[in-house]
Amino acid sequence: MRGQDSIQNSIFSYRTLEERIAAGHPIRQIRRLVDVALQGLEPQLAEIYSRVGRPSIAPEKLLRASLLQILYSVPSERRLMERMDHDLLFRWFVGLEMDDAVWDPTTFTKNRARLLSGAVVEGLFAQVLKQARAAQLLSEDHFSVDGTLIEAWASKKSYQEKNDPPAPGAGSGRRGELLKRDVFESRTEPEARLYKKSQGGEAKLSYLGHTVIENRRGLVVAATVTQAGAGAERTAALELIKGLPGSGKRRRTVAADKAYDEPTLVAGMRAMKVTPHVAQYEGQRSSAIDGRTTRHEGYRISQERRKWVERPFGWMKTVGLMRRARLRGLELVKAAFQLAAAAYNLVRMRKLIPEVA
Repeated sequence: MRGQDSIQNSIFSYRTLEERIAAGHPIRQIRRLVDVALQGLEPQLAEIYSRVGRPSIAPEKLLRASLLQILYSVPSERRLMERMDHDLLFRWFVGLEMDDAVWDPTTFTKNRARLLSGAVVEGLFAQVLKQARAAQLLSEDHFSVDGTLIEAWASKKSYQEKNDPPAPGAGSGRRGELLKRDVFESRTEPEARLYKKSQGGEAKLSYLGHTVIENRRGLVVAATVTQAGAGAERTAALELIKGLPGSGKRRRTVAADKAYDEPTLVAGMRAMKVTPHVAQYEGQRSSAIDGRTTRHEGYRISQERRKWVERPFGWMKTVGLMRRARLRGLELVKAAFQLAAAAYNLVRMRKLIPEVA
């Protein structure tokens, strides 16, 4: 018998949001991991909010919504609010009840800026890593490092001559030479630099994102963003390696591509008790890596595993909305990059931990 196509709005619903999310849905494990991370972040969140005044949006909900935007590749805050208004899964993950009103996109953006401008995202990233370390997913001895271009949210037409460029001889080049970045800057994104990573690529207003992964599971253990520049990748690599827990106290290996085969970087790694498993440069200049390093089997293994560093870059650019920055300013882009790295780790940990308690 054919059913009737009758449309009538129901007044009551007898199923909770919890019941509407499938028991085996992968978002459930991610939500549990996020909740544990937010519990560890509670003291830090309490410090940045006043004890008096009108209550704002709960920071936990802001962070869950921001992670959800990355996980589901929602391109804008306005679209995110629309999804939260009609998608029950989005409401459940963020922590909104069935009849709760969603926030105005501008209100959400302004409240989230308070979290992104501080060290909250770094704390969230650290809490996610803490869970991975407790589950024995991380290698403490073998790592890989690399960098990638993040296109800035600015048009190339905005790159114009500065109104007050430095005087001749006071530039940032050798012996005070004036470089292009000393004379020109973007009017809408002053901290972005016109840069190309490959010889045949197109120069774009960009930042450089840097990550360190551990070589056991490929999880991101450190992430940052710097201004684009010729030596930025090598400088950032040393800073990230130095910031790893236990740095300088135990012998470690760090793999990298041939762009990192530079005497200062190699010497800096060795000074931190790090064996530089860097791919040898075979061009016109000599290599800083010799047979003392390349003869070992561990060097070959590191060169195979270092390719895993491209996985988080690919995920963050195709899924995590980091192909082009959606925020302006170095600090905000850095926070968005670290949040995307945390989201990548959460997706990986869901697969690596069979059942999260």
